[in-house]
Amino acid sequence: MSLRPPVLDEAALSSDQRSVFDAIRSGPRGVVEGPLRVWVQSPELARHAQALGAYCRYGTRLPPRLSELAILIVGADWQSGFEWHVHAPIGLQAGLDPRAIEAIRRGQTPVLDSETDQAVYRFVTELLTTRRVSDTAYADALRLVGLEATVDLVGILGYYTLISMTINAFEVPVPRGAEEPFGPAWTDPEPADAAAFRSPPRVGR
Repeated sequence: MSLRPPVLDEAALSSDQRSVFDAIRSGPRGVVEGPLRVWVQSPELARHAQALGAYCRYGTRLPPRLSELAILIVGADWQSGFEWHVHAPIGLQAGLDPRAIEAIRRGQTPVLDSETDQAVYRFVTELLTTRRVSDTAYADALRLVGLEATVDLVGILGYYTLISMTINAFEVPVPRGAEEPFGPAWTDPEPADAAAFRSPPRVGR
């Protein structure tokens, strides 16, 4: 049986792998972990994907609360444990209600007080579930966040779908000692509180 995820030997990187590895580590992420270690196996893909990811994570027109809301919806849709493990704490720090985060993890509709949050949630869930966006959801997104941010939102969804597909295809695990957020240990019917999300790992996405 082939090993998943593939092992990245940092002492045996090719010159192309070393170049992109160092570019990721010296950038805003500060670390090469999770799915990015998989990408380094294909250094040209890694070079382009990590640049897109740096923009989607740090440079879009969306405020962090909205981008993290979108990222969590994608992570839950794919049941991508590593991505959820990283971004649930970030979403909390960005101002998302822990009850909303937990509802998204469980595949439930969260209670969102902000009209803008509701519009982003509707836009994202429609696109993921129906592969289309209704005129109403599209108009609300344009009205509340603007065209440029709506384009950025779709870019975030595409990038974090790639991240989640990489995690799932190559079976990238959550860090040692962490609980798998979509595994049996997370079936307690009681809603999580903020304490469940207060120990974020280093951010590598």
